[in-house]
Amino acid sequence: MTYTQEKQLAIEAVTQAAALCATVRAEMAQVETMQKGDHSPVTVADFGAQALVCQYLAAAFPHDAVVAEEDATALRKTENASTLAKVTEYVGRFQPNATPEMVCRWIDVGNGQVASRYWTLDPIDGTKGFLRNDQYAVALALIENGQPQVSVLACPALPLDLNCPDEELAVLFVAVRGEGAMMERLGFGKTNNMFVLSDRASEFPTYLPPFEGIKSEVIHVAREHLRFVESVEADHGDHVLQQAIAQAVGISQPSLRMDSQAKYGAVARGDAILYLRLPSLKSPTYREKIWDHAAGALLVEEAGGRVTDMHGQPLDFASGQRMENNRGVVVSNGVIHAVVIEALNKK
Repeated sequence: MTYTQEKQLAIEAVTQAAALCATVRAEMAQVETMQKGDHSPVTVADFGAQALVCQYLAAAFPHDAVVAEEDATALRKTENASTLAKVTEYVGRFQPNATPEMVCRWIDVGNGQVASRYWTLDPIDGTKGFLRNDQYAVALALIENGQPQVSVLACPALPLDLNCPDEELAVLFVAVRGEGAMMERLGFGKTNNMFVLSDRASEFPTYLPPFEGIKSEVIHVAREHLRFVESVEADHGDHVLQQAIAQAVGISQPSLRMDSQAKYGAVARGDAILYLRLPSLKSPTYREKIWDHAAGALLVEEAGGRVTDMHGQPLDFASGQRMENNRGVVVSNGVIHAVVIEALNKK
């Protein structure tokens, strides 16, 4: 089966969501946040990005479920009316007729359930990185029969080349099962603190899908022993154990700490050969969410790498929002994977 339509739709939706996120970060000196039930932050950009992507999916694939991180329950509360108005303003730059009720309805398209075919979305993976002006990602994947088939991962703050961190930023990763993994520059550019406008907008900028003529680059994992990547947040892993495992497989360089699924991109394009996300001692009962890994997992696999849990089991995208049957995540170039799992079994 080919996924041409799904791939193109996902690229356009994620590109526009990434442009919305980048604009929010550029325009708002202090990005408005709310606290979710688990005390993690959610921002105007999280809500806006989810509304945009879900609107695209609902229009093009109305029978597909969407399982996304956010919902509009809190936004509908009277005390959050100003936040909803701000979200609607940003979404309106892409969907000019958007109303607050439409925006809430689009966000709640993401309240679907895992099915034989569904999409999973993290509108901003790495919200804390987004707030720190660091790495974050918009991550979308199509799952069929428990397997990611299409993934699009936008990383607006990631350099095209990590060795030139101050040069071109904004990377789009795309993968389709059996077709390999690609990287290209995101289809928007920054000029005078604004982003690429179409000529249809006057008071509000309207953003374009990826530029014509942007070159895609086939990416592959690296084979030599380079560094490894891990989360910035201590609660998102076990930094001590992760360092010990990296050393056990011959990685001597300090880790590269990054927020979000940009870490998957780093492994897929050869910036690192290993990404470890092992259970935190502070949260021993925590289970990973599908939207935090589906897009990145397919990207790395199509680039020639391997992704499992810490026991060598495939990640479970078929059972529910939480991967209850998995513990931790190990992402590698494939060559060292068995050695990593063996080292973990000895700890």
